Amino acid sequence: MNFLVAGLGNIGAEYADTRHNIGFMVLDAWAQASNAVFKADRYGAVAEVSFKGAKFTLLKPSTYMNLSGKAVNYWLQKLKLERERLLVIVDDLAIPFGTLRMRKRGSAGGHNGLKSIDYCLASDDYARLRIGTGNGGFAEGHQVDFVLGEWLLEEKRAMPLILNQAMDAARCFAVEGIDRAMTRFNHAIDLTSRNNDNQAKKED
Repeated sequence: MNFLVAGLGNIGAEYADTRHNIGFMVLDAWAQASNAVFKADRYGAVAEVSFKGAKFTLLKPSTYMNLSGKAVNYWLQKLKLERERLLVIVDDLAIPFGTLRMRKRGSAGGHNGLKSIDYCLASDDYARLRIGTGNGGFAEGHQVDFVLGEWLLEEKRAMPLILNQAMDAARCFAVEGIDRAMTRFNHAIDLTSRNNDNQAKKED
C-alpha cells in the first residue's frame, strides 16, 4: 500500500518555527524517527518511510503555502495514486491548541494551502489532518500575524507529544483506515501527562 502524506508549510528559515509550518514539523519528526532523509525534488522535498506494510512518500512542498496544490497534484500523478491515498496535514487556528481533527473531506475553512489543493485537484474529496493552534485572541482579519508567529515556550514544550500523536494518526489512517483513525485521534491531546512526566523527572 502506497500513500502520499503532504505536510504544508512555507520554505525559508524565517518560517521554520511558525505555527503555519506545523505540517512540515510533523514530517520532519517522522523522517527523523524513521532515519529517513528528505531530498529536494520537483515542487518539494520528499522522503520515504514505511510502517506495517504501508509505504509513505512524505512531501514538503517548496511552492509556498498558497500554491501547495501544484506540488500535491504533481506527486499524486507521479506516484499514480488516487485521492483516497492522500493525507494532507495542516495547521488550524479555529481548533484549540493541542487538538487533532481528521476528516475524510471538507471545505478549506479559509486555509490557503487547502484552497490551492482543492483548486488543483478540482475536488475537496481527500483526507486532511488539522492540528489545532488556537487563534491567540487575534481579531478577524489579523490572524495572519498569529499563524506566521513563533510558538510560545509552553507550546514548544508540548510539541513533541503533539507531533508524535499526529504521526500515529497518519499511520493509523493508512494501516487501519480513516474511520478508525478519526475515532482514535479526533480529540484534545492530554498535555497534562507530559507535564506530570516532566515534574516526576525533576523530583527524581
